[in-house]
Amino acid sequence: MLLVWSNVNNNMSPVNNLSGQQKADQNLATFHSWVASKTDADYREMILRGQLNRKEIVRECGFAKSVLLQNPRVKEALRALEAQLRERDILPPVADSAAPAPAPDAPNPRVAADKARLKRLEAENAALRAEVMELRGQLDRYRLMDSVLSSTGRLPR
Repeated sequence: MLLVWSNVNNNMSPVNNLSGQQKADQNLATFHSWVASKTDADYREMILRGQLNRKEIVRECGFAKSVLLQNPRVKEALRALEAQLRERDILPPVADSAAPAPAPDAPNPRVAADKARLKRLEAENAALRAEVMELRGQLDRYRLMDSVLSSTGRLPR
């Protein structure tokens, strides 16, 4: 291990001098030891949207999420693990993405609420525009009265 002087905290700190291949091997070994430490109940708690929660895996293994995406051996090991868990009925089966999802028969309540809110806001907007127009008319009338009063000293009837 190589020690390097750090200006950040003014001490000697170790530098990780592993090659990419060594890091990949280390990450794979970490993943395999993590898999060995888990029980079926642990896996059931980690299910998110039909697969194991990737963020929880990387947090517990201590490596970046990119390891699961870019390291082909870890990626394949995770795929194999999820396939085994599906065979043991721990993970739900993979949904067939080729078949389109059926169109919902019932209208979405959020869409209906959004439409009702939009209609209410448009009505409120129209009422406010009408009020603004009325107030502008009154303002013009009062400006006229002000100019007459200031020029003649008398209020018009």
